[in-house]
Amino acid sequence: MKETKRNDGMNYAPVSLVKPEPVCGPGEFTFAAMGLDHGHIYGQTNGLLEAGGTLKWVYDQDPAKAAAFAKTYPQVRIAQSPEEILEDGHVKLVAAAAVPSERAALGMKVMDHGKDYFTDKTPFTTIEQLQAAREKTAATGQKYMVYYSERLHVESAVYAGRLIQEGAIGRVLQVMGTGPHRLNKSSRPDWFFRKEQYGGILCDIGSHQIEQFLFFAGCKDAKVLHSKVANFNNPDVPELEDFGDAALLGDNGASNYFRVDWFTPDGLSTWGDGRTLILGTDGYIELRKYTDLARDRQGDHVYMANHEGEYHMAVGGQVGYPFFGELIKDCLHRTEQAMTQEHAFKAAELCLDAQKNAIKIS
Repeated sequence: MKETKRNDGMNYAPVSLVKPEPVCGPGEFTFAAMGLDHGHIYGQTNGLLEAGGTLKWVYDQDPAKAAAFAKTYPQVRIAQSPEEILEDGHVKLVAAAAVPSERAALGMKVMDHGKDYFTDKTPFTTIEQLQAAREKTAATGQKYMVYYSERLHVESAVYAGRLIQEGAIGRVLQVMGTGPHRLNKSSRPDWFFRKEQYGGILCDIGSHQIEQFLFFAGCKDAKVLHSKVANFNNPDVPELEDFGDAALLGDNGASNYFRVDWFTPDGLSTWGDGRTLILGTDGYIELRKYTDLARDRQGDHVYMANHEGEYHMAVGGQVGYPFFGELIKDCLHRTEQAMTQEHAFKAAELCLDAQKNAIKIS
């Protein structure tokens, strides 16, 4: 009987653990922050700063939000109006995390002023917004990039992408994902419970799952085979969807199933036990992104089995987040290394499709 090889070290030999360095010096890439309605704006800002970006401005119609942001980033200047940012010729990109239904309109304005736009997910709440953005990027040549953070800002997901690119598990056949979140109902803003404003659960947190499926499986396109949503446990806010799932089929034959929900129990040490399971022709990978349940409260655990053996790699703090440096270089050189515009839009389109045609469980 063949002995199984095990490796509980920090890496799988063919794939290196090299963290990215800043891609530019001070003042070479100036950006601003607007629309501070979601806390993801801090993750977007941190990523750009770590990659070498220079933060110049912040604006929000709520002065308290702008002041809190400036307390975290004391180098920033608080703008008195959006125009103060949009008319600044030194600003190359605007990062924003506005109310989801307002993200597209802000993006149109940013691109009309000759700047690239980097919005939190979900980038759109209607197909009409998506179509307008497609037309605007084509007309202006500006970028409408999306912060799909559960792949772009998670080191285990970054590392899994490298494993797949190196052929560690062969051709990807299926991706399964779970995206549970803690509701924290009492601290949520009003828009969070209004479907017209947040877009629905598959449109919102489902966007992470669909984007990572397209990326890990190498799909250019896909179709939604089935989707459903429900409000199982929150009758006091009837427009909230606290559960959703979907199945997709990619254009290369790869398949996807994901579940998203707002049912993280209070006893869990983090906001959600997000996991991804990737099946290939020569092995499989499991990502335990934010915790290793009842074993290790630190996240970014990568488990893999292939023809060579079994592996466990704890990659937190080892890999970094190359997307942000690649995005800066794309904006400076008008390339598409971080993410193609069509990929960003395709993930959003499939979210809208899944949401629109979802079976509503009563």
